[in-house]
Amino acid sequence: MMGRRRGGGGAAAAEGASWRRRGGRGTSPLWCVYLIVSSRLPRSYVGVTSDFPRRLKQHNGELKGGAKASCAGRPWMCACIVRGFKDKSEAFQFEARWKSISRRLPRKSKTDDNGVNKLLLHREAALRRVTDSLDGCHLHVDWMAGPP
Repeated sequence: MMGRRRGGGGAAAAEGASWRRRGGRGTSPLWCVYLIVSSRLPRSYVGVTSDFPRRLKQHNGELKGGAKASCAGRPWMCACIVRGFKDKSEAFQFEARWKSISRRLPRKSKTDDNGVNKLLLHREAALRRVTDSLDGCHLHVDWMAGPP
């Protein structure tokens, strides 16, 4: 984490600043695609943001603006973050492809009792297909929970 900058802002500003890179006159966002999982229900959510700490707080209801689809699964935990996108457009295309492949992949039987692990394995298989089908060599995948 970065230290405190002039003008205050504290840890929240420093945390948000670590998600941006310096460029020219201001800052340009570092876009990422993320996978979050519910800590209560066997649910997952894939999204795009340039400020993941803020976005996770929105999903968890701490800040305004969370996605309607993520209301029921609160609280959410980060499972995976994919970084290294050239721009916003590339990140949104990646997100759409990940979601599309996740929907089309066959799911294992629903008799397993570990729903979250099954979800993570399903999303990881879809993620692998996306990165294999694209020139994903410039992308970096960080798993916080679950597969790899």
